[in-house]
Amino acid sequence: MNILISNDDGVHAPGIEALYEALKNAMERITVVAPDRNCSAASNSLTLQNPLRTTTMDNGFIAVNGTPTDCVHLAINMLCEQDPQLVITGINAGANLGDDVIYSGTVAAAMEGRYMGLPSIAVSLAGKELKHYESAGVYAAKIVAHLRDCPLPANQILNINVPDLPVCEIKGIKVTRLGARHRATSMIKTQDPGGRDIYWVGPLAKPDDAGEGTDFHAIEHGFVSITPITVDLTAHNRLDKLNQWAAML
Repeated sequence: MNILISNDDGVHAPGIEALYEALKNAMERITVVAPDRNCSAASNSLTLQNPLRTTTMDNGFIAVNGTPTDCVHLAINMLCEQDPQLVITGINAGANLGDDVIYSGTVAAAMEGRYMGLPSIAVSLAGKELKHYESAGVYAAKIVAHLRDCPLPANQILNINVPDLPVCEIKGIKVTRLGARHRATSMIKTQDPGGRDIYWVGPLAKPDDAGEGTDFHAIEHGFVSITPITVDLTAHNRLDKLNQWAAML
């Protein structure tokens, strides 16, 4: 299997190195293309006003002066010597749970793979200390190996979160739905050295919808969470009601 690896934490991030190490001996070809800097929370942004440049690192990874979405788009169109059969992104430094996926560059890079017609998976290490990238690598390798015999449809994205635990302490895998966080309301106001006000986005809000069956619940109880997601944002269950509403305009 030929695969493309990318991320949003940057080409030098420990997570992407751990992912490559976990997969390198089982794949025919791996191409690694990632941003040249941390692009966390870049979502699905593309670089349209500036040219993209690439730099090949000593380890063979390719750095791009663009976003995670740029990296996948450029790699599939121009950089891969052979067409990849799967896009895998991560291992993200921190969880991508619930509505985090809207902002996540890791998930966005996987989505770009789906837009390019490839099955894609995003892998994140869920925790604060981020000690066990190898655990996420083990589960990523298991899932990718399983895909050889049981491939996903080309429009399928898997959002995978692995608890930051030793492999022996992980209880298994649960297929989940996305949970949700409370509305994030915190901003941090401080001042720059010139005395001018500056603002920082505050910490993530606490989970709101984190009950059994959600990705939050699985991680909290020591399970790997696998959530199937799609890029179709249409609220299909509301179409009939909206047609009735629109008829009264």
